[in-house]
Amino acid sequence: MSGDAEYTQEFVDVDGARIGIQVYPEPDGAPDGPAVVIWPAMGVRARYYRPFATALRDAGLAVVVADLRGTGASTPAPSRACRYGYRELATDVGTVLDALKPRLDGRPRLLLGHSLGGQAALLHLALHGADRVDGLALLAVGMPYWRTYPGRRRYGVLPYTQGIAAVAGALGVWPGWGFGGRQARGVIRDWARTARTGRFPTLDGVDAEAAVGRLTLPVLAVSVDDDQYTPHPTVDHLCAKLTAAPVSRHRYTVAEAGAPLDHFGWVRAGLPLTRRVADFAAGLPRR
Repeated sequence: MSGDAEYTQEFVDVDGARIGIQVYPEPDGAPDGPAVVIWPAMGVRARYYRPFATALRDAGLAVVVADLRGTGASTPAPSRACRYGYRELATDVGTVLDALKPRLDGRPRLLLGHSLGGQAALLHLALHGADRVDGLALLAVGMPYWRTYPGRRRYGVLPYTQGIAAVAGALGVWPGWGFGGRQARGVIRDWARTARTGRFPTLDGVDAEAAVGRLTLPVLAVSVDDDQYTPHPTVDHLCAKLTAAPVSRHRYTVAEAGAPLDHFGWVRAGLPLTRRVADFAAGLPRR
């Protein structure tokens, strides 16, 4: 970790919550180079992505990493009083982009999401418009639809996900027992619905499923070998919803990484993937 770049911790207020963002120093080179805003997986703190963020910065990108609402430096801590779900997570993405606008103006802007963070980024663009960014990178982001899991495993996904939702509903909050960290029951409710139906929920009266299909900005979608939560077919299922977007689909293999991989481990073995993201960002249209 000693070789990783330092960052500045900042905060963005939104709807009674506070979203923590880690702002990395500008990279050497052109001050108007591409910028990337990273959204983590469920229950994963922004600081976990420090090696990946450092590598992206070394590749010439300005980097900001946000904590999802209720995780890390972001508030509120999930409790029975929390009512937020996917709608609020998607709104948080837009609020952070608005706060960063003075730093992002004039440069290509890339949203990058991992797992739940990728779903939040995608839903923000679908529901609120894609004018704030120029591209979307989805790393280990899929739709956890039980029917897409390989072999007999699919028959365990449905009771597992719905059982978590039942516990969250009964307790008023998901305690984080072995999965996902402590989460608001609305987040778990919406996540479990996607696992059950293979579709995004209606949010703010908008058919999110149809809205995703209308997106036209470039998308890089990467699945990871040996991903225990988001195997390759779940990413394919999500990509099939992006009917109007140009999608660059890539499978990140153990051979390419040169190290073992899983849903979280790719972050620590992401140098080849960093180059792919940097090339994708460099190819985005200039503002």
